[in-house]
Amino acid sequence: MSVAWLFPGQGSQSVGMGKDVLTTSKAARDAFERADAALGEPLSKLILEGPEERLTLTANAQPAIVAMSCALLAAIRERMPDLPLPAFAAGHSLGEYSALVAADALSLEDAVRLVRARGHAMQEAVPPGTGAMSAVMGVEPQRLESLCAKAADGEVVSPANFNAPGQIVVAGHAAAVARIGELVLAEKGARAIPLKVSAPFHCALMAPAARVVETELGRISMSTPRFPIVANFDARPNSDPSRAKDLLVRQVDSPVRWEDTIRRMVSEGVTRALEIGPGKVLAGLVKRITKDLRVLSVSDGAALDQIASFLAEAG
Repeated sequence: MSVAWLFPGQGSQSVGMGKDVLTTSKAARDAFERADAALGEPLSKLILEGPEERLTLTANAQPAIVAMSCALLAAIRERMPDLPLPAFAAGHSLGEYSALVAADALSLEDAVRLVRARGHAMQEAVPPGTGAMSAVMGVEPQRLESLCAKAADGEVVSPANFNAPGQIVVAGHAAAVARIGELVLAEKGARAIPLKVSAPFHCALMAPAARVVETELGRISMSTPRFPIVANFDARPNSDPSRAKDLLVRQVDSPVRWEDTIRRMVSEGVTRALEIGPGKVLAGLVKRITKDLRVLSVSDGAALDQIASFLAEAG
């Protein structure tokens, strides 16, 4: 049996996430304390008590999700000290930082500081109201890229997340994203759903944020990961710490290739995966991508109790 660890990205956060795990796991509480100390503020209080409008701010949501994912992994390892390392790990966008922490390539402290800076930079890269994102359903990737070229009209609009078959998110200037919505209406069985986001992530408009991330990454050291991380940028496994930094920079203004990431791991023999972090978004996407990979979402104490039997079923 080959197992992967998957880590969620922005949008999976919720007030009170992981509360039951933090109540029962000292290792999880220790992870939160480390994140609080690294940021110099009580991020854990915001996660557990809200308010929601502050938690959903990009600069707060990003470190909150990394801290929560790492706390859950700490709780898993506390419960199962002999837990085997995965064959691969991957994270959706922001989740790539959690994956690198899990692989001991990046410290939790550096990770939360990096994503706090990343969140600020992504928010500030584009003036409010200038950018937008939309989820496009029922359009093939090549056709959607053609529609983006037609809708651009001198502005930026491009695929930002290749999430699953028939589900691709586009990002760019608000007017160009709106034009994509109009063009999609003419496609049989297709639709576009505007997303409530604070900035147009993973497109060329994020280039200024990529430069900030590059500068911040230059200030930290990264170790060789204990297992390969399948990167968002190219959907290829990577174990080179210097390349890991470059991949984190390039993912900021490039599309997330999640469907290719999952297919790559399956092609390498992965049959089981743990989604470690808040929510069940990634498990839902995997179901749309392949029937050959089963996922257990571990976001609470009840799921912690299921891990051993889930892994043993295929063992």
